[in-house]
Amino acid sequence: MRLVPFEEALAHVLRGAERLGVEEVALEDADRRVLAEDLEALRPMPEHDQSAMDGYALRLADLEGDGPFALAVEGESRAGGRPPALPVGHACRIFTGATVPDGADVVVMQERVRFESERLVLVARPAPRQNIRARGEDLAEGAVVLRAGTRLRPSTLGLAAALDRPRVRVARRPRIALLGTGDELRAPGTAHRPGSLPESNAYVVGALARRAGAAVRVCPFAVDEPAALEQAMAGALEDADVLVTIGGASVGDHDLVRPTLERLGVVFDFAGVSMRPGKPTASGRLGGQRVLCLPGNPASATLAFHLLGVPLVRALQGDDAPHPSTATLPVLGTHRRHLGANCDGRDDFLRARLELRGGVTHARLAPKQSSGAVTSFAEADVLVRLSGLRDRIDEGDILPTLRLSELEG
Repeated sequence: MRLVPFEEALAHVLRGAERLGVEEVALEDADRRVLAEDLEALRPMPEHDQSAMDGYALRLADLEGDGPFALAVEGESRAGGRPPALPVGHACRIFTGATVPDGADVVVMQERVRFESERLVLVARPAPRQNIRARGEDLAEGAVVLRAGTRLRPSTLGLAAALDRPRVRVARRPRIALLGTGDELRAPGTAHRPGSLPESNAYVVGALARRAGAAVRVCPFAVDEPAALEQAMAGALEDADVLVTIGGASVGDHDLVRPTLERLGVVFDFAGVSMRPGKPTASGRLGGQRVLCLPGNPASATLAFHLLGVPLVRALQGDDAPHPSTATLPVLGTHRRHLGANCDGRDDFLRARLELRGGVTHARLAPKQSSGAVTSFAEADVLVRLSGLRDRIDEGDILPTLRLSELEG
């Protein structure tokens, strides 16, 4: 298969991806879940005219002449209580958030009044509706406040609670099975053996998938032997919406992942993306199930799942913003590459960290950009994209970037 451009690969991965199902959860369990319903205001917010200050509610019509104005004070309105009636020629003591008494059309801050002979005195006439939050000022009754496809976060959870919604309908979590392959793999902390490596990719990919909203099942490592690999893949596919394999995705003698999946019936949309790192990434389907094959090198696997896996997980929840957004930033540092056999016109996605210089945010390139580097992603804030048509980045070049925090939920 030919190498496909990144945008084409992303389009293949997201083709036909839609919400898998709906479930209802308690609001306290809904953080980072994607709404599957519109949430409307059942009542106006605020429900009644409210005071924005501690002070005194009164009628402007009771202030005759040019002032100063003197009014008797009768009654008190507190938040959560019913306001008293407001007699003509009187003011009512009122507190922040309390309902404004019928007939009152202004609230005067307590700092703007004085008392003489037990009467409230105002020096100047206040402006109409001053310090009053009008009924429905924040939300009109029936207004759609949060739409289906919104990923909930702390502020929107608070808004849902303010709408009097203790439970919400959200998208079902996509079920992701992670399968690492390779004879060299061992669990972190287990006995070292010559040529072995502690497996790290599943921790990164699993965390990214969970943050994007998936339910993740990490399968036991699979060795590079056809029968054992086929058995492991068949088991991983059981009850999975998406199988993500890590390692063995290239074309070497021991890269058996794609041939094994094809024997199981997987049809690949592409097997190779014109990007670096991450070139061997492949994507396919088995009926309604999806398969994403990631390279084994840590930076390659991490980048490929950031750019292709996370949008897929989001799209399978009906997330209205599955794609990463881009922003152009000036770059600190330089980068050189040779256009030719080792590049094939691929786009480079370079790890960088944000740095403020002269009041302007810059992207400083990480010194280590190899596909096997495990440190550069740990220090990175953004990915700087270098078009395959360019062979260099010079200090100060302005290039598109993808913010990793956005991709990491």
